[in-house]
Amino acid sequence: MTGGAGFIGANLCNTLLARKVSEVIVIDDFSTGTHMNLEGLAVDVHEASILDRSAVDKAVARADTVIHLAARPSVPRSLADPLASNEVNVTGTLNILEAARRVGAHVVVASSSSVYGGNQKLPKKEGMLPCPLSPYAVSKLAAENYTLAYAACFEVPVLAIRLFNVFGPMQSSGHAYAAVIPQFVEAAVRGHELQVHGDGRQTRDFTYVRSVTEILADAALRRVVHNGPVNLAFGTRTNLLTVIQILERIIGRRLDVEYLTPRPGDVRDSQADTGILRTLFPAATPYHLESALASTVQWYMNRFATEYRRPGETPISLAAE
Repeated sequence: MTGGAGFIGANLCNTLLARKVSEVIVIDDFSTGTHMNLEGLAVDVHEASILDRSAVDKAVARADTVIHLAARPSVPRSLADPLASNEVNVTGTLNILEAARRVGAHVVVASSSSVYGGNQKLPKKEGMLPCPLSPYAVSKLAAENYTLAYAACFEVPVLAIRLFNVFGPMQSSGHAYAAVIPQFVEAAVRGHELQVHGDGRQTRDFTYVRSVTEILADAALRRVVHNGPVNLAFGTRTNLLTVIQILERIIGRRLDVEYLTPRPGDVRDSQADTGILRTLFPAATPYHLESALASTVQWYMNRFATEYRRPGETPISLAAE
């Protein structure tokens, strides 16, 4: 697994180990993931970049399936440094595909709903025309196209998954490029203002990380393949104001909100069509958004209490059940 020390990767390690997978091998350069995410897990860790081809070959040598999660994430980060996003997300993916081709491994590659970009039609169907609006989205589209090309040209068994706004425990929040839900949750836990770019009515198909890891683990164990990209989300459409209202119920108090200008490259609305996903993974079940957010808030509160509370900050308490 690439990116195994990151948010989705570390959660996936837990899921795979719970399913008694014989060996879990992680390659990660810890640029965004953390050693803490893997503490206590029986995984073989290779600390290296996916741009290091010899390190990739070594990590992949014994693999039956490679789940490729490593990336340089974030639309704003790609705007700040497009070349770096391209190098990691495109060239890094090619390194993984080449290594997997040499050993005959099955490959699951994480792409992104951002590839739909400016195509405003809802729900987002995999066959619609991509219209990426950021260097990040372009790089993810290139990565998934390379993945599908390796299946067509070299008969590498592949599955290209388009992730939609994944959230949950272990997601990084303390940096300028953090996703919206960890930003909201950390601000709420600290008692700070929540920052909303735009009017808050933009919608997303939020997907709890445990739903994602259950599907990825199933894909690996069954060696699921498909000849096109596959949305991994459940067809929901929730605006940011609704997320804030749910967080207020969970925490039990009103949250202060600061409205900022919209960010370049952000899409207005996103919602997945689930037809292909349901065909490939008929048993997949989404988690209820409010219960998933409550579990996420509890994880951040535990972390706040033990790790990163700043001087003078007092942790809030959850609303009584």
